[in-house]
Order: sequence, then structure tokens, then C-alpha cells
Amino acid sequence: MKHTKHCDSRKGDMAEYYAVTWLWDNGYEVFKNCGCTGLADLIALKDGQTTLIDVKTAQPQLHKKTGNNFTKCCSRTPEQIKAGVQLLQFNSVDRSLYFTKHRDKNYD
Repeated sequence: MKHTKHCDSRKGDMAEYYAVTWLWDNGYEVFKNCGCTGLADLIALKDGQTTLIDVKTAQPQLHKKTGNNFTKCCSRTPEQIKAGVQLLQFNSVDRSLYFTKHRDKNYD
């Protein structure tokens, strides 16, 4: 698999395309946000449930103390938390996707 360098906006576009096909493969109907702003990148429907999804490109890093690999990602905004937006991580190294377990700051 050949890896190429792209600007950040292109990396985000590629992550979203991988996310759409991954969600299709997992039984979701997917609708993309037509603009570049908003709480979510995608709306996914499955079994009568609607999920708002924000796709993030993972930044693999090495933990200084343990030496283990981990993924750095931003947390959701207060508005995303209120709307129930789920973060979907795209790892550009192995092109895997997974939903993030949220550890948001308390904004109350």
C-alpha cells in the first residue's frame, strides 16, 4: 500500500470517504454534510437509529512513559456533546476506522 503526503484538508476528505464506505459495509445508510461547517460530517441511519458522526484523522503517537502506541484525537465541542455527535477515528497508517470512547471535559 503506497502512502502519499497530502495537505490537511485532503487528509480529512480522504478520511470521510473511507468512513462512508466503512459505514456502508457495516449496514448504515450514509448522508454527507454538503458544507465544510457544522456539528457533524455525516448522518448515518441503521435499524431506525440516526447517528451524527464527526470523522477525525487519528494521529498515532508513542506514549513517553509506557512506550505503547496510542491515538491522539480532539474531544467533542459542547455543542457536539449536546447533539450526541459520535467521533469516528480514521487511522491513515493502516486505514482502519473505529468509534471513539468519549472522554469529554465537563462543560456544565
